[in-house]
Parts: sequence; C-alpha cells; structure tokens
Amino acid sequence: MKYYLIAGEASGDLHGSLLMQELKKKDPEAQFQFWGGDLMEAQGGKLVKHYKELAFMGFVEVLSNLKTILKNIGICKRDIEEFKPDVIIYIDYPGFNFRIMKWAKLKGYRNHYYISPQIWAWKEGRITAIKNDVDEMYVILPFEKDFYEQKHQFPVHFVGHPLIDAISQREPVDHIKFLATYNLDDRPLIALLPGSRKQEIKKMLSVMLEMVDQYPDYQFIIAGAPGQDESFYSTYLKNYPVTLVMNRTYDLMSLCHAALVTSGTATLETALFKVPQVVCYKGSSISYQIAKRIVKLDYISLVNLIMDEPVVTELIQGEFNKRKLKQELDAILDPTQRNRIFADYYELEKKLGGIGASENTASLIYKDIKK
Repeated sequence: MKYYLIAGEASGDLHGSLLMQELKKKDPEAQFQFWGGDLMEAQGGKLVKHYKELAFMGFVEVLSNLKTILKNIGICKRDIEEFKPDVIIYIDYPGFNFRIMKWAKLKGYRNHYYISPQIWAWKEGRITAIKNDVDEMYVILPFEKDFYEQKHQFPVHFVGHPLIDAISQREPVDHIKFLATYNLDDRPLIALLPGSRKQEIKKMLSVMLEMVDQYPDYQFIIAGAPGQDESFYSTYLKNYPVTLVMNRTYDLMSLCHAALVTSGTATLETALFKVPQVVCYKGSSISYQIAKRIVKLDYISLVNLIMDEPVVTELIQGEFNKRKLKQELDAILDPTQRNRIFADYYELEKKLGGIGASENTASLIYKDIKK
C-alpha cells in the first residue's frame, strides 16, 4: 500500500515516525511519501519537505508568510496526485492539513487524521470540515473522545498517547557518561526547554536564563530543538554558564531534577519523565491578545488539561518574568511539593492509556484501506 503522511512540526515528525514503524510491520510492502523530518526519513520513503521549512507560529507570523504557505499547498497537491496514495494521513498541523484535506476528499482520496487538531480549545467550527472531509479520526487525549462523540456525534478512535511509546522505546542513558560528554559535574541538572521555533525560543530563553545565577548549586542545560542549528544558540551560551545539548532531549529529561518548559508537547513529555516543571509561555502581544479572546480553556499545558486541575504552574505572558519564575522554581525544588507532583504525574499516565498508540493506529489504518 502507498501512504502519504503530512506532519509540520517536530512532535509530528516523532509521532509520524513511530506510526510508519508500525505500518511497516502490518504492511511489509508499504511505500511512504511524506512531509516531516529526520525521524520519519529514517523510516524510509521520500521526504518531500522538511518541517523546518514549514514552522510559522502565531497569527502575525502566518500572515507575513502566507505566500510561502500557499506555494507549499500547491506543491503538496501536485505531489499527492503524482504519488497516488491509498491513504493520506494528516498528523495535527491543521492550518495546512485542512486545506489539503478538503481538496483530497473531492479528489476521492481516503483521509485519515492522526492526532486531532485542538478544536476543543478554539475554532470549534472546524468540526464541520472534519465531518465532511475526514474518513477516520484517531485521538490521543482521553477527553477528546467524549468531545467528538457526545458533543458532535462524530465517531473517533481513542488510541492512547504515542509519547508513551516513544519514551518506552528509548535506550537508557549512562548518567556518568552523559555528564562526562558535556563536561558537567555532579550538581543536579535543571533543563531549559524554550520551544522549537526561533520566534518562541528568543522570547522564552532570555527569561529562563535569568535563573542561572540564582541557583549556584544546580547546573542549567538547554535542550536544543531538533529543527534548529547549534549556531542559533551561540549568543546565549556566551553570556551564561549553561550547556547546550542537541538532539538528546529525552536523555536529558531522564536525568534532570527540574525543568522550565515552554507550553506545548514538551510539557507532557516532561511529566511522563516524572520531572517537576514550571510551564512558561510568552507570544507576541498581538497574537496573545487575539488568542486570549478566542481560546476557551482554563489551562494551556496538556498536563493540566488532561488532569483538569492545576498540577503544574503556568506562567503566561506578563506573569512570565524573573520574579515569578524564581518563586515557582523554588516551589518545585521543595521536597514536599515534589511528592505531590509525582503522585499527580502517575495518575496522568494512567489516564493516557499505556503503551500501544502507534500500533493501535497502524492496525486501524491498515484494516480500513484493506477493505
């Protein structure tokens, strides 16, 4: 069978690669063509566009790059027609994928959506397009099944969360060797995860780094985003005694004592590694003001959304400042607070359904297109 996958971010690349791995087990003759990244490329097939070329964040950034986005949509449509896939698999990335999805449905392709766009947060009106254009939907958050089936009468598959698969498959890291590789001593590690896109990294990292001098008994490590070059971080490394670790975020998370994390998939990854964290977010003032008026959620982190309570502290926009960040970092370093966080993290993992999301999804996709 021929599979065309579209992922537009680092997290989509990870989930897409795990799905491809499982599809090959179900279908040894599988042929892949895809938009994604290095992890998907390692599974074989043809990489059409790397997500590094697609990462536009926020309302203002999207508008200023609209010409490029429209050009990419045209490239994608032509490539699908040349490849003639048996199924198109959309991995999150709704702004782009919805445009392709509508066109593909009219052309008669099978549309499978893996990892639902977060229409429960905003743009709930997109349910109309989903009902019209999606043949099968695979959701990875437990509350999404009720949202689609009870509120909108649209059947979906809850398959579990693929991050659990990704974490379970990783090789254990040698603590001593890791420290030696980066010239680190035996002080506890605090990870800084400032995001994956240049715009957000610039905003987030400058504030996070203000903590370095406040905690001489700890070592601060920046987790470099897979879509960025090491040289991008060089300015920050000159001004602070911090270490940059590229493409080893999971190794770092398995060893660190605490983390400052930009809102996104990384908040859930951090929780699954059982690392106490402070969730941070700061966007452009225009994008933030627009989002504040249309996003209807009590929380921004996946951890709190899944648990439906403030398990981790969120510092958003104006609250993301040096004083508040130090206050909250102090809190997660306190043993009493940490015990409560660990208990909540274990409950979170139970809610996510355990190992098997990628295999479950691959089985359902293969079964559908074999009909």
